[in-house]
Amino acid sequence: MKEVRTIGRSDLETPPLILGGNVFGWTIDRETSFAVLDAFVAGGGTMIDTADVYSAWADGHQGGESETLIGEWLQRPGRRDDVMITTKVGMLPIDGVKGLSPDHIARALDASLKRLGTDHVDLYLAHQDDPDTDQAAVAEAFDAAVKAGKVRFVGASNFDAGRLASAVGAQENAGTARYQALQNQYNLLERADYEGAVQDFCVAHGIGMTPYYGLASGYLTGKYRTPADLKGTRSGAAKKYMEGNGPRVLAALDEVAEATGASHAQIALAWIAAQPGIAAPIASATSVKQVEELLGATTLTLADDQLATLDAASRETEAA
Repeated sequence: MKEVRTIGRSDLETPPLILGGNVFGWTIDRETSFAVLDAFVAGGGTMIDTADVYSAWADGHQGGESETLIGEWLQRPGRRDDVMITTKVGMLPIDGVKGLSPDHIARALDASLKRLGTDHVDLYLAHQDDPDTDQAAVAEAFDAAVKAGKVRFVGASNFDAGRLASAVGAQENAGTARYQALQNQYNLLERADYEGAVQDFCVAHGIGMTPYYGLASGYLTGKYRTPADLKGTRSGAAKKYMEGNGPRVLAALDEVAEATGASHAQIALAWIAAQPGIAAPIASATSVKQVEELLGATTLTLADDQLATLDAASRETEAA
């Protein structure tokens, strides 16, 4: 039986894997997206992560493509009851304006709900900090969305420790809905955005971390060991990991894979899930085969010595 975890102090429960929706309508089409979503639910997955800005960066796209495809899939009988939906606000402009102003949050949320074809989202995240908007005003806007029944719980993404603390302080002082989740980058090769002050705050205040880029742009799958391996793929971002700690971490993954029989991706995600304060890592899949592999991470428990091996490789630096 898969382990089930609670996100923060909410009643949202998920196995230790959230399906990333950034690929829907971007690197995979409607038919493949639906197949991936079906496979995720069939394998016991319960939470799907998206954002209004997915995939505005692609040529000819304007944002909302991922939400729209998920919304079409949700119209299938029973599907909305099968899953929880996370989406985000703050990066996609409306009439040239983005951020976390109360008006923008209200308009963006209504637009997301329309694309998703649902009357509520389970978790709504501030996609990035907005230093130009008073955090008390942000708190009131999110609280209004919760009270209206459009959002069950709220969270944040890409916040540093200081701004996360001040945001939660503003929410607690006003008695409004409080951030229950944080979504920052975190993996064996990118640890600074979570470990330290952010992690300490999340653990102390019961905020569940749901990190993105758990596989370091695909590098931690072990498939991309040289620049030549990247030819013909969309994983060019993995190239930056081919120096520094990257090869050592892959060697450690090789060692643990040999001992466990698990894949590199499963091990990398299981390592994240074993860290303090982690609710569930996020990972995307572009095929049914990939999503089935990723789900294998939810039943993988690494031994203490295996976790230590991965940790040591991740922390090593090149000799001066």
